[in-house]
Amino acid sequence: MASDLQKRKGAIVFSAMDADDDGFLERADFEALTARWVAIRGDSGEARLRELMMGWWEALLAASDQDRDEKVTFDELLSVIDNLGTMLDLVVATAESMFEAVDEDGDGEISAGEFSRMIRAWTGAESSTGDVFARLDVNGDGHISKGEFARHWVEFWAGDDEDAPGSHVFGEV
Repeated sequence: MASDLQKRKGAIVFSAMDADDDGFLERADFEALTARWVAIRGDSGEARLRELMMGWWEALLAASDQDRDEKVTFDELLSVIDNLGTMLDLVVATAESMFEAVDEDGDGEISAGEFSRMIRAWTGAESSTGDVFARLDVNGDGHISKGEFARHWVEFWAGDDEDAPGSHVFGEV
């Protein structure tokens, strides 16, 4: 059973992804999230970002949609979160895709600005991300490497340590 922390983390992401606030995740929610992110970034990488985000939707749907209704409920998401410790290859694969989406300039690192735009796209609101970014930048070099990001992504989705830097990949918990 998912812990209270895992439920809180899952609720943050579920709420951000549920664009129409109907209590279900559907393809349209991911399309809306992608459109919001594209609008914030305003770059020429739109096609790749759409491909990555819709690929994440397909992976989430395949893993979560227990009743095969093309929707994911919060409870269905929690059942997957509860088992992610046994599916680390899937977690790392989604981390790599998400890293590529966040790394706008393709330099192999996520800058504070790139991270801030990701959080703004997910939450739909402007928020201060400096403290969270500093926590995630464990070596203090001003960037989050692909390896750092993958570790944090695993901590977020499969971890149960509120003090772990990765517990804050999507902001404060």
